[in-house]
Amino acid sequence: MNTPFKKSSVRHTRAIHRDRRKQPAIEAPPEQIEALFKEIVHPATLSQVAEYHRRGLRERTLTLPIMVAFLLSLVWRQLGSVEEAVRILNKEGLLWTGPLSVSSQAAVNRLRSLPSELFKAVLDDVLPRLLSRWRERKRPLPAALAGAKRHYSDVLALDGSTLDALQRSVNLLPEMKELAGRMAALLDVASGLPREVWYEEESTAHDQTFWERTLAAVTPGSLLLFDLGFVNYGFYERLTRKGVKFITRLKTNASFQVTEVLREGAKVQDLLITLGKGPTRCEETLRVVAVLYGGKWYRYLTNELDPQKLPTEHVVALYWQRWRIEDAFAAVKRLLGLSYFAVSSVNGIQLQLWTSWLLYAVLLYAVLVDLTDAVAERLHQPFQMISMEMVYRGLYHFTKAHQRGETDDPVEFLASDAKLLGIVKQKRPKSLDALHLLTVQLQS
Repeated sequence: MNTPFKKSSVRHTRAIHRDRRKQPAIEAPPEQIEALFKEIVHPATLSQVAEYHRRGLRERTLTLPIMVAFLLSLVWRQLGSVEEAVRILNKEGLLWTGPLSVSSQAAVNRLRSLPSELFKAVLDDVLPRLLSRWRERKRPLPAALAGAKRHYSDVLALDGSTLDALQRSVNLLPEMKELAGRMAALLDVASGLPREVWYEEESTAHDQTFWERTLAAVTPGSLLLFDLGFVNYGFYERLTRKGVKFITRLKTNASFQVTEVLREGAKVQDLLITLGKGPTRCEETLRVVAVLYGGKWYRYLTNELDPQKLPTEHVVALYWQRWRIEDAFAAVKRLLGLSYFAVSSVNGIQLQLWTSWLLYAVLLYAVLVDLTDAVAERLHQPFQMISMEMVYRGLYHFTKAHQRGETDDPVEFLASDAKLLGIVKQKRPKSLDALHLLTVQLQS
């Protein structure tokens, strides 16, 4: 439901954005990036005009293409508030839109009433074209991921994330306590681009809520990575019967019976099993890879029974590629400001959600992957050890240094100040460090 937009809410939002402006702001986008928005996003907005008319919506000053440009600019340039974005729209125009005289209240009303499905359709139109462009790059992949790409059409990561928790943490509008909700995404692991993004208004919705949509979205021949939040034996069976392979963690208290030993050593086991018992028993034969690390066994579950297609060590390495979707969530929430909502309505939240993912996808394709890759090469670090979020934030400091005439090479600047800027990720004992050690153990 929509919550009335009150003047007190406006004051509270302004206070929040004053705090937010204490953080370094990202400079206005370079002309070539704005040109990319016009090239990739604007045609997708025009393609939805027919759907706009089919819905019987009236022509208004703030049309769909204008509103996409408005929200895209608000998020990309971190303008801080609807009021500030309106001022720029009135005086300068935004992206492909020239100067336009509108009021802040008109913009707020439009954000609350313009069907969010139209923005989602723009995102769905853009994502396949970005993925197609990425495939032309032939970027080197980690060994396990490159091996998986030879046997599976896609390697996808699935996860969900609560938006409401972030709102409580920054004390957003009191009347929005039941808003924000939960999102889930299906991420192409190799490119880092989202394939699908879903939204649930109920913030307490469980990850299981997204299973049916996931099953409809994945295609036979894919490999799906997900965590324990999606444990569901019935869906394991349905994925298997659809021809979709998966890798996840096995619950510590899971009951299973070994039917065949594929590999067994002091620190590693590779087993075929039947999972569960009684009425909850999974009807499909599954496979467990178990690794002893730090005195504890870590168990990974897959329905790929052929070790030639999915070697033992690759099961472990590929599961940890699931962190790519965690990085994507962090970028969309923290970097693009999805914890700060411009208007207090479910529709407005969805508009900002689709816009943030749209911006993430375009920036990822246009800027972050190439720049992060170049910084990683300069630092002699693997790509996954470099934080794309901090590379992006570091561009602010590069811009200031460039304006002072100190540098004109962003890669050299970011690499030389990598420690100060926090560009190299801290090693996590249960992820990257563990992954390296586990892989060494498996290969020994």
